[in-house]
Amino acid sequence: MRKKNTLWIAVGVILLGAAAWGPIVSNVEQPKYETVETADKIEIRDYAPIIVAETDVSGERRTAIGEGFRTIAGYIFGNNLSSQKVPMTAPVTQQASEKIAMTAPVTQQGDGETWHVRFVMPANYTMDTLPKPKNPAVKIKEIAAKRFAVIRFSGWAGEESLKRRTDELDAFISAKNLHPVSAPTYAYYNPPWTLPFFRRNEVMIEIAR
Repeated sequence: MRKKNTLWIAVGVILLGAAAWGPIVSNVEQPKYETVETADKIEIRDYAPIIVAETDVSGERRTAIGEGFRTIAGYIFGNNLSSQKVPMTAPVTQQASEKIAMTAPVTQQGDGETWHVRFVMPANYTMDTLPKPKNPAVKIKEIAAKRFAVIRFSGWAGEESLKRRTDELDAFISAKNLHPVSAPTYAYYNPPWTLPFFRRNEVMIEIAR
């Protein structure tokens, strides 16, 4: 009986450790933004310019985020010409490729077969000071300041969950007579082992100012 109780205590300690570790390791640098408006779970945010490491991955969304994460993680963990480690930031983002119509900025979301997976680079780096990737699949890009409508949620970011939040965000944008100018971007703030109720996920849609 005592052994059984000891086992359950050990399991409880492990679960509590996993629960705490997710938020702790997620407490890393994040892109700076100003909140323009808040409506329940939805915010309109103005983001400052950022630099990202990006890779394009074809295939199903969940597979693509895993492959993209590993590719860019290799870059920040030293697979670069300087063998230099770059501090981890949050979130990791994923966006479907887009086809841009002749009458831009009207856009049409791609078929979901290609995904842009991005890590935001720490703010103290510039395009000149970031190490150059060894892997040609990793691109370093500057992203201009943008305005986004964003909905935040916890739990697992599965297909049904992402679709439901995207629909909510689309309804908000339509009700506010805002003008979307990008396909949805999915943002993930936590490592895979974070317990569902501690997870932070977001769906972001760029809107015209």
